[in-house]
Amino acid sequence: MDELVARLRAAGCVFAEDEARIITEAADGDAARLEELAAARVGGLPLEHLVGWAELDGRRWLVAPGVFVPRQRSELLVREAAARAADAGSGPVLLVDLCCGCGALGGAVAARLLATGRDVEIHAADVDPAAVTCAHENLKALSDDGGPGIGALTAHTYAGDLAAPLRAEVWGRVGVLVANAPYVPTTAISLMPPEAESTSRTPRSTAATTVW
Repeated sequence: MDELVARLRAAGCVFAEDEARIITEAADGDAARLEELAAARVGGLPLEHLVGWAELDGRRWLVAPGVFVPRQRSELLVREAAARAADAGSGPVLLVDLCCGCGALGGAVAARLLATGRDVEIHAADVDPAAVTCAHENLKALSDDGGPGIGALTAHTYAGDLAAPLRAEVWGRVGVLVANAPYVPTTAISLMPPEAESTSRTPRSTAATTVW
């Protein structure tokens, strides 16, 4: 483990100890697999794409190669969105997640509301079909986790730009809308570090995303 930590730290991994633990867990005792994962990480591939998941707000979310990796700093948005929805009343919550990526952001908000017994209807959209597939699987898994005292989740996923693919009847009923929209212009992607660049290849506008 110490040797792996040293390799990761030398490659610039800030949280080398945590990453070494995750890589070792993913290898599951297979020395060849451990070396494969370590070499790929040292080579700059995102850890989350190597192991197939990312953690956000205490839950692991499926992340496929090329799909945007949810950031830990987004937990602030999760907490704020869930709190605002909780203050809005006691009935079902209609939640919209635009530029949803793997669905972790909206899913984490929904998970907090479901845990309090609130029913949630979530509509998640992304322009990247691979991301939409991840979001579908993640939201299905969240729905399947229901139990006594847990609210019911109804999830809808769409492929399309921003809110364009959402059904018209959604608008006017939205309780909370969250989004982690692309903010790096396509022309500037080549200036980013390789690890960040690998999740920014979906075609975007030549300027940062304009929503309104």
